[in-house]
Amino acid sequence: MSQSSSSSSSSSHPSSSPSAETAHTFQVDLRGLVDLLSHHLYSSPRVYLRELLQNAVDAITARQAAEPGCAAAITVRTGDTLSVTDTGIGLSEADVHRFLATIGRSSKRTADGRFDGAGLDAARGEFIGQFGIGLLACFVVADEITVLSRRADDPAAPAVEWRGHSDGRYTLRTLPASAAPEPGTTVTLIPRADNAEWTRPDQVVALARHYGALLRHDVTVVGPRGETTRVNDTPPWERSHASPLARREAMTAYCRGLFDFTPLDTIELDLPAAGLRGVAYVLPTAVSPAQRAGHRVHLKGMLLTDQAPELLPDWAFFVRCVVDTTSLRPTASREALYEDGTLAAVRDALATRIRDWLTGLAASDPALLHRFIDTHHLAVKALARYDDELLRIVLPWLPFETTDGNVTLEEFARGHATILVSRSVEEFRQVAPIAAAAGLGVVNGGYTYDRDLVHRLPELRPGTAVTDLDPATVTAHLDAVEPAAELRAAAFLAIARETIGAHDCDVVLRDFQPVTAPALLLDNREARHERTRSTLSAESDGLWADILGSLRSETPRAQLVLNHLNPLVRQALTVTERGLAVTTTEALYGQALLLSRRPLKAGESALLNRAFIGLLTHAMHHNGTAAPDAATDSAPGKEL
Repeated sequence: MSQSSSSSSSSSHPSSSPSAETAHTFQVDLRGLVDLLSHHLYSSPRVYLRELLQNAVDAITARQAAEPGCAAAITVRTGDTLSVTDTGIGLSEADVHRFLATIGRSSKRTADGRFDGAGLDAARGEFIGQFGIGLLACFVVADEITVLSRRADDPAAPAVEWRGHSDGRYTLRTLPASAAPEPGTTVTLIPRADNAEWTRPDQVVALARHYGALLRHDVTVVGPRGETTRVNDTPPWERSHASPLARREAMTAYCRGLFDFTPLDTIELDLPAAGLRGVAYVLPTAVSPAQRAGHRVHLKGMLLTDQAPELLPDWAFFVRCVVDTTSLRPTASREALYEDGTLAAVRDALATRIRDWLTGLAASDPALLHRFIDTHHLAVKALARYDDELLRIVLPWLPFETTDGNVTLEEFARGHATILVSRSVEEFRQVAPIAAAAGLGVVNGGYTYDRDLVHRLPELRPGTAVTDLDPATVTAHLDAVEPAAELRAAAFLAIARETIGAHDCDVVLRDFQPVTAPALLLDNREARHERTRSTLSAESDGLWADILGSLRSETPRAQLVLNHLNPLVRQALTVTERGLAVTTTEALYGQALLLSRRPLKAGESALLNRAFIGLLTHAMHHNGTAAPDAATDSAPGKEL
């Protein structure tokens, strides 16, 4: 890291010349840079330990490239100070000046971005850190850092001690080789009081396990009383197992320990071309498609992030992955994946692997496929929309809401030569009881992906006709009443049409099943749009009202169909008193609205309340009970 002051050099032009230039170097405010790292680049001060582990791993990697079979261990000691010791390549005095005292300079690359280091060609692609700012992260939790190091490739070289401070000062001295008996490096931090929580022994163990659980070198944490804790282990996908069943059990146990759930199934992931291995766990419970799982991504064993939704496509929200890779690029903060062509290719390859697992279940484990679809049918439908092969495989298993209940399309198509598809849940619920009684086959197409999938059925099942539901189709299956009955009800129907006409709705009288349904509200999207336009036009004035008025269409209005077979409706048709006829009509309309299960507007809610109060008042007067007087009811001493 550079000191806060910097030198300047003169240009070749004389200073007295009007065109004279003076070259300067940038000055670095180290405290400001540390604040930038801690508050903007890194998500938490805890990354300091990740950076120390990363440097230690890279130092060991460099030594192993030049000295295969050398010792490979990392030891973290906690107490009043915190230190990390590695058996890596070590640093010389020149290395310290070049790398530790220069911000942004990494021993893994040269100034033009290429990796540096004599004899380390084989290791260049294996380094984890490449940005040259890792050690600065330690100043987030400490005001002083000491680095004691000795080169492994020069037994006679002295040890060097570098001591840096958060204000930009540093000192360097050489020590006898005995000061560092073994080659390698020890970094020691003196924790700062305001961030001491991150260097507590128990916190250090948790952080070391969090970041380094899959590192390939032994990582041990030594406590203040000398107790040791091994924090890393070989991942289950790299262990040899006695049988496939034992391997699956090991994968499942790893999931329970890491994510605290037992997966529905495990999918091994192995992409040699991308240097990626790991496992995808199928979630045992349904989740929202908008709730994308956070996947754990390790880079050469070091945890990069445990929140990487970009690793898989959106439709794969039913799995949670743990992977270790050598090819994916991290961002500068090393807490997210860099979006590039490699990540896109890995995402596509992982998607293919998950899709192959799903299609293979139909042949290998139908019972598991059934459980999976019961839990994650929405994800399967999302994928099947664009995958003909998958759609053919899973179609017999996918459930749909229909007038015959929740059944598969295969089963539903066997009973209906023509399948009608509603455009919305509201539309389906309006007509479902009547359509079922009339023998019409209607599928609820209002749910995500369902309408698209139903329309693809003829491709997979020739001879099946699929068409969108038209309310007129339902109306055609309703029987007209006898002319004499229509004539007797003319007075009531006239009042009803006047009353409901205010809501852009017609009133008709028909005979239909089931008898228990007093009224049916037949509506469609065009009619709803016209009502919305009419309402906005009435509430507007000036130019906006004129514009909305010009958009008026001749779309058929919604229909309130009264069931002449229903006893309640037959009795209502005999009402001659206008006030009671209006209230009765509003009550029937309100009930039909409720049966459609769509959200009520403010005016419709007011209509329901008005109809209820009107019927209640009429019933009380009919029984000879006077309506309560508000003033009397609120008199002192009056109990409710």
